[in-house]
Amino acid sequence: MTETRLEPGLEEFAQQIADQVESFLLALQAITREQDGSRAVSLLLLEVSQVLLAGARLGVQEDFATVEEFQPDAGPDPDLDEMRLRLARMLDGVDMYAEVFDTYGEPEVVTSMLSDDLSSIATALAHGLRHFRAGRVDEALWWWQFSYVSSWGSEASAVLRALQSIVTHDRLDTDFDLEQEQVALADEMLDGAP
Repeated sequence: MTETRLEPGLEEFAQQIADQVESFLLALQAITREQDGSRAVSLLLLEVSQVLLAGARLGVQEDFATVEEFQPDAGPDPDLDEMRLRLARMLDGVDMYAEVFDTYGEPEVVTSMLSDDLSSIATALAHGLRHFRAGRVDEALWWWQFSYVSSWGSEASAVLRALQSIVTHDRLDTDFDLEQEQVALADEMLDGAP
């Protein structure tokens, strides 16, 4: 185990990020065991929002550098296929979503799966956490920052928008349907009035 020493403020920052990452990974595993899909969507919205805060904190830092030129082996990536499958079953009907890719380049509408993206985010975060736990704090910070900018930040942002859209449709569409029923009932009452 190669342990690196960073300045005290950076050590504390790294610990905070590691805590947020670990919290997200534990919550994601727990959410996949939820029996109530609508509760799961709400919990996912909360957890993705919180991990995006960690990403934003990483994104505003100066670029982290590593002590070693090449990344040490962090060990095998976790097998998250079972979790991905549980998410896909739980989110059946809302798992696939569309988004605009690269809003500043050549915008393109692409489809993705919440279950795939959440698993991909978890894999990237877990990779950095393995470096952190092995004492390679500089490598963990570099990895989390690099992967936030290059992949999981965009994935998490898209997932957040999709989850927020599910909640919006659930809340507002239901109110609209209820309002339509009330209008129809009122019309019936008025039609029967003398």
